[in-house]
Amino acid sequence: MATFKELTDFFRTVGADEVAHSEKTYLAHAIGVYQDMKAWGAEGELCRAALFHSIYGTELFQRFALPLERRNELRQLIGDRAERLAYLNCAMDRPAFDADMFRTTGPWRLRDRFTGEDHPLSEAEFADLTRLHLCDWLEQVERSQNWDYRREAYRQMARRLGGVAEASYERVFSNEPAPTG
Repeated sequence: MATFKELTDFFRTVGADEVAHSEKTYLAHAIGVYQDMKAWGAEGELCRAALFHSIYGTELFQRFALPLERRNELRQLIGDRAERLAYLNCAMDRPAFDADMFRTTGPWRLRDRFTGEDHPLSEAEFADLTRLHLCDWLEQVERSQNWDYRREAYRQMARRLGGVAEASYERVFSNEPAPTG
């Protein structure tokens, strides 16, 4: 498996290291999500997915997108499961995903914004994708100051996951400035 340096070097080789992202570079943000996921106690595959969580671009982040034709190359670098989770996070139709947060049972599906297809998800994949997606937002929300963006869905993700994810949500959102006026 690739070393952390080899993983971060990939960003440099594809020209994604200095791309602006939430008042940081894209690489700095990606490393932050990776480190937070490690702090949450996630295993290696989920941490690698966290590092590459938006490599193909997302509905919100469009400043860099590795062409989907390079998925196999990324799979070779980070592993099948990590690449699938990163892809799903990028491909996610967010309104459909948010609606699923309020359901109590599966079957879980992810609507793919690239293809329009629905991807079936196991219970574990749904939980991992929820964890990845929430961790990404918590790493950047304070810099973005976009506190109300999908707030109820993110709160529900934290509740669904519980434990460190919910505690992290509460800690980050406790830094929200008080309303003025």
